[in-house]
Amino acid sequence: MTNLTGKTALVTGASRGIGRASALALAKEGAQVLVHYSSGEKEADAVVAEIRAAGGNAQKVAANLRDADGPHTLAKRARAVVGHRLDILVANAGISKSASIEETTVEDFDDLFAVNVRAPYFLVQQLLPVMCKGSSVVLLSSLAAHAVVGKLPAYAATKGAVDTLVKHFASALGERGIRVNAVAPGVVATDMSSFTKTDEGRGVVIGMQALKRVAQPDDIGSAVAFLASDASRWITGDTLHVDGGSKL
Repeated sequence: MTNLTGKTALVTGASRGIGRASALALAKEGAQVLVHYSSGEKEADAVVAEIRAAGGNAQKVAANLRDADGPHTLAKRARAVVGHRLDILVANAGISKSASIEETTVEDFDDLFAVNVRAPYFLVQQLLPVMCKGSSVVLLSSLAAHAVVGKLPAYAATKGAVDTLVKHFASALGERGIRVNAVAPGVVATDMSSFTKTDEGRGVVIGMQALKRVAQPDDIGSAVAFLASDASRWITGDTLHVDGGSKL
């Protein structure tokens, strides 16, 4: 049901963390994967090499999604590779900033919205001409959009915006047969959540969730692959919470 053989996929921020896990999961199911990166070219090369070593098809593609024209540049480069058909878009690239209301600067706020909200919005816009009936868009939300976790008010606002976009995109694109959903991870052991590497941090994370362990990127990647596949063909406009039962 999750076989993606013959499908093309673009995963943003795929050089590490959840993006890397998502790219590997999609490739494992047979998709041709474009591994997007901004600055981590060496890491992107490693992801491409891992996919190819397993018999899959992958290429890297670069673009800075902080730039206003970053999504347009990425879409153009992706279309040059996939041609006239993109089946899967995983808009995973994101940044975080731990800061109180008082500590948040205008520059921090603008950067967060540029990468986490503006980039996926215009990437969808620019890739619509090559998406078709059966295409799937997966955005990245967060537990922070639904519950208070740490000092992340501005970051949480971007993820609340993502949840709103999911519904509007799904409604607008449903007639074309394009599904749009999001995954909302809890705390995952990635570079963005470095505190999970300390005993104290792990204790806090485990204490707030029903499944008593720290999530790994693979836990999220498999959910992304599910939403990208025909196994979820009757799901659209939804945000799937993949958080181990956090903050129940």
